[in-house]
Amino acid sequence: SDVCSSISFFDYDGFSKATFTGIENFVRLFTRDSSYWMSVLNTLIITLSKISIEIPLALILAVILSSQTKTNNFFRTALFLPTVISTAIIGLIFSILFSSYNGIINNLLLNSGIVTQTINWFGSKWLSIFVIIISTVWSHLGINMILFLMGLQSIPKELYECADIDGANSFQKFFKITIPMLGPVLQIILMLAIVEGMKLSDLVLVLTNGQPGGSTEVVMTYIYKYFFSTDTLTTGLPQYGYASAMSVITALIIGVVTVIYLKISKKANNMY
Repeated sequence: SDVCSSISFFDYDGFSKATFTGIENFVRLFTRDSSYWMSVLNTLIITLSKISIEIPLALILAVILSSQTKTNNFFRTALFLPTVISTAIIGLIFSILFSSYNGIINNLLLNSGIVTQTINWFGSKWLSIFVIIISTVWSHLGINMILFLMGLQSIPKELYECADIDGANSFQKFFKITIPMLGPVLQIILMLAIVEGMKLSDLVLVLTNGQPGGSTEVVMTYIYKYFFSTDTLTTGLPQYGYASAMSVITALIIGVVTVIYLKISKKANNMY
């Protein structure tokens, strides 16, 4: 981080002599680079969407599959498998599934009569982001479900027995016992989901590479392309100084997100 903060005050491409530019890189970032802020917004949208879908679904699946049966064990294993698959492979799987012309999803929609022509899933920003969200949820759902299962197993059965004696129904036991007792586990899962969302990069590179027109760039892929000059975002040479400036600002944004999370987490602790 010290290296990035130092280089951020220079114009440096890794080959020619570094030129001190003061705060020019930061001025450029805040006044002339709307694409960076779009990538930050995309990252936050994907992270919030991922959390709002993935965590409730993982909890529901954990409750459904909490009993020890052979069928439940099979589904637990099946749901956990995507966690151990390489991110690049996951990207390829969803590229094939959502292929615009011969993809499995398009064929299913056409054969069922839901659509009359194929959908170009990667031809618009929001459809592409939808595919990214679905793929991230699929790849991390299993590990969150396992964490919830571990939390469920640690809840004393006596609490449910007492609730049965008091005449509580299933919904009352779920919201009055299960959810509060899973509070510490939920905090860990939420923290991991935020971290995964904020550092998302390789899946986006494989699925969309920021296309169409750079509208699906996330903050890590955007910085990466300036560091390594991998496409037309840059002038042909790495821009280490500018990329470092973006890294510094991104670190501050992540710090703000962390503070907000800790505040919410502290309030949640007081409720248990």
